Amino acid sequence: MTGGPTSARKLDHLRICRELPVEAGDAGFGDIRLVHNALPECDMDRISTATQFLGHRFGAPVMIAAMTGGHAEATPINARLAAAAERFGLGIGVGSERAALEDLSLAQTYRVVRDAAPSAFVVANLGAVQLREHGRAWADKAVELIEADALAVHLNFLQEAIQPEGDHDATGCLAAIEALCDGADYPVIVKETGNGISGEVARRLYGAGVAAIDTGGLGGTSWAVIEAVRAREAGRPGAERLQGLGGAFRDWGIPTVASLIEVSRCGGPVIATGGVRTGLDVAKAVALGADLAGMALPLLGPATDGQEALDAVIERVIDELRVAMFLTGSPDVPALRRARAIVTGRIRELTEL
Repeated sequence: MTGGPTSARKLDHLRICRELPVEAGDAGFGDIRLVHNALPECDMDRISTATQFLGHRFGAPVMIAAMTGGHAEATPINARLAAAAERFGLGIGVGSERAALEDLSLAQTYRVVRDAAPSAFVVANLGAVQLREHGRAWADKAVELIEADALAVHLNFLQEAIQPEGDHDATGCLAAIEALCDGADYPVIVKETGNGISGEVARRLYGAGVAAIDTGGLGGTSWAVIEAVRAREAGRPGAERLQGLGGAFRDWGIPTVASLIEVSRCGGPVIATGGVRTGLDVAKAVALGADLAGMALPLLGPATDGQEALDAVIERVIDELRVAMFLTGSPDVPALRRARAIVTGRIRELTEL
C-alpha cells in the first residue's frame, strides 16, 4: 500500500483519536428522562431488539458509525468492527473512501468490512466536496468498492475550515446530492461529522431525495479538536492560527439530541450519532424518533485491543438497551418508539417550538 497525503491524514486521525481526548460539547442525553413503567407487563428475556431500516433487518437499532480506512493500520480495526456487526446484526459504515478512490492499493483497508460482514448493512462514505467534484462516478465506485448497501455523503465543513489541507468552498454540494439521489440505484444517506443538522437543512435534504439523515451532532468526537492537534504537531506556517480556530470552535454545533428532535420532526428516517455512549442513550434516541443510533469512538479503543474486548462492549450496550426497554414496558422496538420521554434543561430550551 503506497498511500499518499490523504492516507497519511487518515493515520493521523486514527492515532489522535486513540491517544488523545478528542470529545467536546454535550450531546444532551442527560436532559432526557425515559418514564419508568412500574408495571411493564413484558418478559425481559423475551424482549426483541430487532428492527428494520431501509429494508434491512438489524439485530438492534445500532450502527457502528464511520471511523477509519485508507491506511494499513486501519485494516485489522475495520475487520474486527465488521465481525462484530456480523455477529450482532448491526449496521456498519466505513470512513471516507477518498484515500482508496485516489489510490486503489488502499482498497482492502475498506473492502475488509464486506469480507468480514457478508450479510451486514454496510454503508460506503464519500465527502460532499468530493461528490461535487467527481460526481456519480466516484459515488458508484465507493459503493462498488465494498459492495455497500447504501452511501453516506458526509458534511464536514468545520473540519475543512480548520484542516491545513481543508477545502473552503461549500458551493454546489446540495445540487450534487440531489443529482446523485435522482440517478443512484442505492439509498443515499447524508451525515454530519460532529456539528449536527438543523430542521431547515434536513428539510432541504429530504426534499433533494435523500433516504435518511445522520445527525452527527455535537457531543462526541470533535474534528475541530483533532485538526487543531494536527496543526500543532505539523508546525507549519499558520499552525498557531489553526490551533486558535480549533479552540474557538470546539463547542460549535447542534447537540445530537437537539438535532435528532429537529430532524425527526421532518418525518424521514434518521440516525442519531454523536456522543452516544450507552444502551440507555440508544433507547432515549429511539424514543425521541431515531431509527438507529450510531457509535464510533467508544468502539475504537476496544477494536484496537481485540475482538473479545469489542464484542464485550457491544454486548453491554445491547444489555443496557434491553433493560431500558423492559423498564419502559417496551417488548419490541416499535413499542420503544412510543415510550414517553421527558425533555428537560438546555435541550428543552433549544427545541421548544
